[in-house]
Amino acid sequence: MDLSVVIPLYNEEGNVRPLVSRLTETLSGLPLSWEVIIVDDGSTDGSFEILRELAAGEPRLRVVRFRRNFGQTAAFAAGFEATQGQIVVTMDADLQNDPADIPALLDKMAEGYDIVSGWRVNRQDAFLTRRLPSQIANRLAGWLTRVHLHDYGCSLKAYRLEVIRGIRLYGELHRFIPALASWMGVRIAEIPVNHEPRRSGRSKYGLGRTVRVLLDLLTLQFLLFYGTRPAHVFGSLGLVSFGLGAAMSLYLAYVKLILGQSIGSRPLLTLSVLLVIVGVQMVTMGFLGEIMVRTYHEAAGKPIYVVRETLNDPTRGTPD
Repeated sequence: MDLSVVIPLYNEEGNVRPLVSRLTETLSGLPLSWEVIIVDDGSTDGSFEILRELAAGEPRLRVVRFRRNFGQTAAFAAGFEATQGQIVVTMDADLQNDPADIPALLDKMAEGYDIVSGWRVNRQDAFLTRRLPSQIANRLAGWLTRVHLHDYGCSLKAYRLEVIRGIRLYGELHRFIPALASWMGVRIAEIPVNHEPRRSGRSKYGLGRTVRVLLDLLTLQFLLFYGTRPAHVFGSLGLVSFGLGAAMSLYLAYVKLILGQSIGSRPLLTLSVLLVIVGVQMVTMGFLGEIMVRTYHEAAGKPIYVVRETLNDPTRGTPD
């Protein structure tokens, strides 16, 4: 399989038919073998019934249905697990991403890139609730991860299969896959893509997502630079705390033993003891983190989604 298109979907009843129609029209014009994998993330409207109908008439459309809503990251992870294409393109199901941009992503990838990310230059979203938080998050993500992209939040991206197979997703880290993959030494490019206003349904995102994105950024920064050596970050903080506490203790010892002054009622004494204790705890936490990292890398990972059923799954053969 040359190309797989992975699309998470949640309550997009009004967009399913035009989405599949525009996708098949675009992909059929490519000299490639292809498949479309739509992951129904526990939709409660009629989305899955429409997908079932469409899958019956198009064997290259595969549908993975979750038992409940697990979130977009889990949906992407399930799609990546099911994919067979050597190149994997991701996009949203709300038709704000234009399927006609897929050939441009593939052309750019043919230049030798491992990841090609879309950049919604003329974004059709509200400024205060969508674009402004996104701009702040993009700048912060570039600063923390050292992978500078204009638009981390654009789902329209293309990856080589070996890149996504080497990444485990959880939380809401799907938008930061280019940064997660950076440790592999991948080549990343960014190209302008179309962004259309939503024509049906309603957005699943709001300002409440901003806090989660910021926390995920901190997690990502830790994973990228200290994920395999947590003792470095906790140990460094612990040594600083212990050093400050020890310096204060030496000063108080000088005051008590040389100057003969009382130190029992001084707040500095309490602070010095506290800093020494915190320092020891931080160093110990670093050692425990090292043990957990080794355990994590040697143990089997726990799945982050549960599949109810899969339509047109080639690994299961032909149904009776």
